Amino acid sequence: MRRIIPGWVKWPRLDFALLSGLLLLMSFGMIVLYSASGESLDVVYRQATRLGVGLLALLVFSQVPPHIFRIWTPWLYALGIVLLLATWAVGVGRGADRWLDLGLFRFQPSEIMKLAVPMMMAWYLHPRHLPPEPIAILVSCLILAAPAVLIARQPDLGTALLVAVSGGFTLFLAGLQWRVILGMAALAAAAAPALWVVMHEYQRNRVRTFLDPESDPLGSGWNIIQSKIAVGSGGLTGKGWLNGTQSRLEFIPERHTDFILAVLSEELGLLGVLVLFALYIFIVGRGLYIASLARNTYARLLAGSLSLTFFVYVLVNAGMVSGLLPVVGVPLPLVSYGGTSMVTLLAGFGILMSIYGHRNFIR
Repeated sequence: MRRIIPGWVKWPRLDFALLSGLLLLMSFGMIVLYSASGESLDVVYRQATRLGVGLLALLVFSQVPPHIFRIWTPWLYALGIVLLLATWAVGVGRGADRWLDLGLFRFQPSEIMKLAVPMMMAWYLHPRHLPPEPIAILVSCLILAAPAVLIARQPDLGTALLVAVSGGFTLFLAGLQWRVILGMAALAAAAAPALWVVMHEYQRNRVRTFLDPESDPLGSGWNIIQSKIAVGSGGLTGKGWLNGTQSRLEFIPERHTDFILAVLSEELGLLGVLVLFALYIFIVGRGLYIASLARNTYARLLAGSLSLTFFVYVLVNAGMVSGLLPVVGVPLPLVSYGGTSMVTLLAGFGILMSIYGHRNFIR
């Protein structure tokens, strides 16, 4: 007997290829986190709870049509700016006013801007001629500069640079000419001495440690030296899951958050790292494929920017752990133990799935 499905029942608009990649990545991350946390089931349960909240956000966002996101984009951006300003007065944190305490939970307003900045840039460029004209480039730079400056003031220079990069990708995907890109890069290089002057002393120390970690092996250089030892000692196949000595003896700092990749490298070796990066590349590639299917400028720029920015998070963390970049406190996406950033990332993938699910709808 043929079963008739009511007309009001609709399948969730999800990209199951992208969802499968995310679930595999999160499952892999939970296995690594169990070892990195010292076999703490409590940490794993808390991570699973946050992933559940993030997946719920992904499911909800995936059902919202992209034109609704476009309508609400300026309001989300304005809300993010207001919350960043609020951290000046009521922000909390250890050495930095990055968090707002709402009683039941705390969150970082800067995480909102990881979505709001590329959304706002795409919203602004959507009705305009592309490649962008000089006035549009100037306004776009102001859109990304305002939150970046507020985040850097907290201070959180790493997140500020990542937020600026997300906006920069939107401009790049809008067809920004290479001569303009090279010119902006030259201006950024010229401004480097001024940035050094306004940086906090601990930020300068991170740069000095990056350039010469052996100058203070038991102090500021300890983190990166131990991380590099763990990465190198893993070899091709690693020492085996739960058998890492650097993490077990607590030589690796922040081993279940920022430096979890060092734990993975030591226990699973180069092959484990390649599997992890294969998952990341698949997810980013799928995101760029979704961007190519988008039916309007807003959706195309937003999907492309979110995908490329996600990959930058991976590269920055990997460079930090291997000593190729200064330590900036960027977690490994969907693998490191975290809260607000986890939900934000999955909400961003919900937007990607919304763009994919509504690709055949023209409004």
